[in-house]
Amino acid sequence: MTSEKLPDWVPASGIQLRLSGIHFDAIRVRGVRGEAVLHHLVEATVGRPGPVVREIAGGRWTYFLIPPGSSKEYTWPPGATCFGPSARDQYIGIPAPHGSTYPLEWRGGPPVAGEFVDPELLHEVVTAQLCVSPDA
Repeated sequence: MTSEKLPDWVPASGIQLRLSGIHFDAIRVRGVRGEAVLHHLVEATVGRPGPVVREIAGGRWTYFLIPPGSSKEYTWPPGATCFGPSARDQYIGIPAPHGSTYPLEWRGGPPVAGEFVDPELLHEVVTAQLCVSPDA
């Protein structure tokens, strides 16, 4: 484990639900589109995209955690679900940094305190990925 301090909203073990809009906002993208967004973020940030939670079963959702309140500054395209301050009672599953957290996992490792995905960069990448015509 890294010597840097984990945010207080990351549980010590297992998985805990956290209310969106409090500690972070989240943008959710499904399946291979979420993986494509993550791939481009990793390239653009030289391997440090910020906190990203991946569901490894079911819908295979990818959750990009951005600073609290920042999601309302953008219009997110269809296919990207926003969990932020305007969302009511929406919880996001947050895995511990290590141990059994199935079906959730951190992509790129757990976050350090104060670290988030850059919302402007995320918006650019999500818009590019989700607004591409399938015939292009």
